[in-house]
Amino acid sequence: MTHSLDEILGAAAEWSWTPRESRHDDTHLRLTLYPARLGGGVRASRVRSRLDAGEVVDYALARSREWAATGLTFWTNPSDEPDVEPELRRRGAALVDTVSVLAAPADSVALEAPSDLAVEVVRTLAQVRDVDAVNVPVWGQTPLDEQGARDELDDVVAALESGAGIQVLARLDEAPVAVGGCTVVGGFVRLWGGSTVAAARGRGAYRAVLAERLRIGMEQGATTALVKGRVSTSAPILARAGFRQVGEERAYRLAV
Repeated sequence: MTHSLDEILGAAAEWSWTPRESRHDDTHLRLTLYPARLGGGVRASRVRSRLDAGEVVDYALARSREWAATGLTFWTNPSDEPDVEPELRRRGAALVDTVSVLAAPADSVALEAPSDLAVEVVRTLAQVRDVDAVNVPVWGQTPLDEQGARDELDDVVAALESGAGIQVLARLDEAPVAVGGCTVVGGFVRLWGGSTVAAARGRGAYRAVLAERLRIGMEQGATTALVKGRVSTSAPILARAGFRQVGEERAYRLAV
C-alpha cells in the first residue's frame, strides 16, 4: 500500500507519546502533562477544533494552569485545524525546536550498518538500565531509580506483548551507545526515540538501530516508514538513507 501525502501528514499529527505518570486532555487538541523526571511541563499538539486559533491557545494555557505546569510547549503540524502557529507568533512564543517529518517506503531505505555494532531488542531489566544510560545524557532526564526501572520494564514487556512498541539497543564494545523504538500503526512504522551518546556519534550506531527497526516494522506488515528527525542531527542521516521530507513540525514555548 502506498500512502498519500495527506495520509502521511495526518499520521504524523496523530502520533504522540503519553509517558507513564502523565496526565492528558484531548479536548480541542492533545495536551500531555509530563512527569518531573522527563522535564515536566505540558506538550500540546494535534489541533482538531471548531474554536478559532486564539481560543485554542487560551484553552491550552488554562489547562496548563489547572495542572500547575511550569511551561507549555506547543508542537505545530501542517494538518492542524485551525492553524495556531500565527497566533503563537503573535503572542511572542519562542521557537525552541524544529523537526522534519520524513517518510519513505519501508523497503526502499538503503542502510549499511557497521558490523562491529551489536543490536538487540529490549526485554530485560539490565537492558532497561542500559537504555536509561543512553537517554539520560541525551535527553537531559533524571535517571530511573530501582522502582522506576522495574515499572519501565513492565511497560516494555506489555508493549512487546501487545504490539504497542518495541525498543532496540545498540552496543559498541559491549557498551550501550544508541537506542530507538518503533510502533506499527495503520501500515506505518513509526520510528521514535532515536538517540546516540555523544562519544559514539559518527560510528554508525544510529544507522544500526534504524535498520533493525525497519526490519521489525516490515516483519509486522508496515509499508511506509515515518520519522520526525531534528534538522541538526538525525534528519541529514535519514535523507541520505532515502527518506523524503514531507513537512515540518515546530515547537513554540509559552510562559504559563
